[in-house]
Amino acid sequence: MTTDAENSAAEQEPTAAEEKPKRATRTRRSASGESAPQPRTRRRTAAAAAEEAAPAAEVAVAEPATEAPATGKTTRRRSTPKRTKPVVEQRPLPRLMGRYREEIRAQLINEFGYSSAMQAPEVKKVVLNVGLGEGLTNTRALETTPGHVAAITGQKPVITKARRSVAGFKVREGQSIGVMVTLRGRRMYEFLDRMISTALPRIRDFRGVPRDSFDGRGNYALGFREQIVFPEIDYGSVDRVRGFQVVITTSARTDAEGFRLLELMGMPFARVQTN
Repeated sequence: MTTDAENSAAEQEPTAAEEKPKRATRTRRSASGESAPQPRTRRRTAAAAAEEAAPAAEVAVAEPATEAPATGKTTRRRSTPKRTKPVVEQRPLPRLMGRYREEIRAQLINEFGYSSAMQAPEVKKVVLNVGLGEGLTNTRALETTPGHVAAITGQKPVITKARRSVAGFKVREGQSIGVMVTLRGRRMYEFLDRMISTALPRIRDFRGVPRDSFDGRGNYALGFREQIVFPEIDYGSVDRVRGFQVVITTSARTDAEGFRLLELMGMPFARVQTN
């Protein structure tokens, strides 16, 4: 049997279960040094967490999507600035082009009886060609001639190459043997106007261009013996006087139509000598 002293001692001694939470509270202290007992948290098993998450997911699926609460502020998209087209200044038509559209075309329609204005002949292109056979021995010719042609026509020329080897002329395939340029549109009419009104009258003892230089389809070929007849050429840059050929390609079907077209444009054809 136990005595009264033993029973009182047993009551004063704490059990192991009561001592554990006290130790836990003592170890957890705040940064200020004061003890701060924290509430106990029960550990949930994985099965219990899954059971709680399942009904929450069902509710989330069942509930319709709610719209975000409308706020007083309205969101506006930044308007992109409209691209303004650059203003292009319209250049005046070349003088010869304006004359053809206003006067020459109508006169051709009346003379030849065309049913449509599209049938009236017109100049399609002008080809200027310079032969440089001396370029095989004189390299300076290939340096100065392209500059002269560019000054005359206002367009950069192309250096032509030999297509085949010719032993008699000592020409090999691929060698530079000439310079050419093709003019269309405004530059073509500007060149024709300068050639007719300025260059041809400067030729020494000029009595008109030949009438029989057509090819049978309304195209006309004209040769110049000197490039210095054009006022754009600087005499100081001329190392040698060279000639060149000008071919005027038209849409005329016959030589008579091509002749009348160039005559109305102002081409000074030689007069027919009558005995």
